[in-house]
Parts: sequence; structure tokens; C-alpha cells
Amino acid sequence: MTTQRTVLVIPGSGGCWHVPHQLFAVDAARMRGAQMHHMSWSGDVPPEPEARGPWAVEQITTALRGLPEPLIIAHSLGTLATGLAADHELPAIWITPLLHRSEVVDGLRRACAPCLLIGGTADSSWRPELARELSPHVFEVEGADHGLRVPGPLARSATVLGDMATAIEGFLDRVLWPAPSHIR
Repeated sequence: MTTQRTVLVIPGSGGCWHVPHQLFAVDAARMRGAQMHHMSWSGDVPPEPEARGPWAVEQITTALRGLPEPLIIAHSLGTLATGLAADHELPAIWITPLLHRSEVVDGLRRACAPCLLIGGTADSSWRPELARELSPHVFEVEGADHGLRVPGPLARSATVLGDMATAIEGFLDRVLWPAPSHIR
């Protein structure tokens, strides 16, 4: 990566990047000096699942133009960018990736830059064994749904967010942006 840390933040289908699980990833990168570029979806998400991929990839391609080797932080629908990340050798944090979609899995298989996959076992899009096959960097939450919420008191879901934030910081500090050895 270049010395300038740049991040492209891609929202899920709701169009909002400041859902707690994505906000923590954004804050972790920002705290490490990264410059944020927040993408917004133009128009409504196509209702047909097969049309979502091309629609999303076109918009993500436009958002990537001119960004110097960004880290991608994407949630759900935004994980349709795995192929673009692989094509441009971009690192990524994929939050609740759509591992049930072949184009997402294909992009992850072709990736040569490091990526962190974050998902929950109660999410129908998550494939635990496949996630571990695709990346050595996986944060999995037992019983969490697509919003990374777990059953029971809200404090349990808040604990998940804290644990996820720690995993993201570890990925950034050890894998993606490690400090030079004389600073550690």
C-alpha cells in the first residue's frame, strides 16, 4: 500500500455505512490515520437478486476511480466488490459477506491481498468452513445473524461489537498496517 492510508466504505443494501458493525471498522481505520471515502448507492437496489451484482459493481467501480490503493470496508451488498478487490489487489474487511453468491466467493478465491471476513453462524449468507478456506483472517460469531446480533439481552450483542472491534484492530495492526519494528 502507499504511505497514504485510504479507505473506501461501501454500505449494505440499506445504504447506511454507520451501522454499528461497519462504524467500528471505519473508526479503527480512521484512528490509524486513514482518509475515508464513503460511497452511497445511486437509485434503488434492484429487486431481482441476479441484477444486484452488475448494478453494485458498476457503482463501486466508479467509487474506486482515483483512490490510491484503498482498503475496502464493505457490508453485505457491498461485498459484491470482492471481484474488483481481487482485480486491483486491494485489501478488505468484508462484513457479513454474501458467501452464498458465487461471484463473491470467486472474487475471494482470486484475492491476493489480505482480507478479514466477519460473519455469524445464524446468518444464511455465512458459510463457516468456506470462510476459513477463503481467508486465514476470520472473525466468526456463534449465533449471530446478518446484523451480527445475537439472541438474548442487548449487552450480548454489544459485547460482540467490542470483540469484533478488537479483531479489526488486530487485523489492521498486525496484517495490513503493521508498525515498523523500531516503533513496536
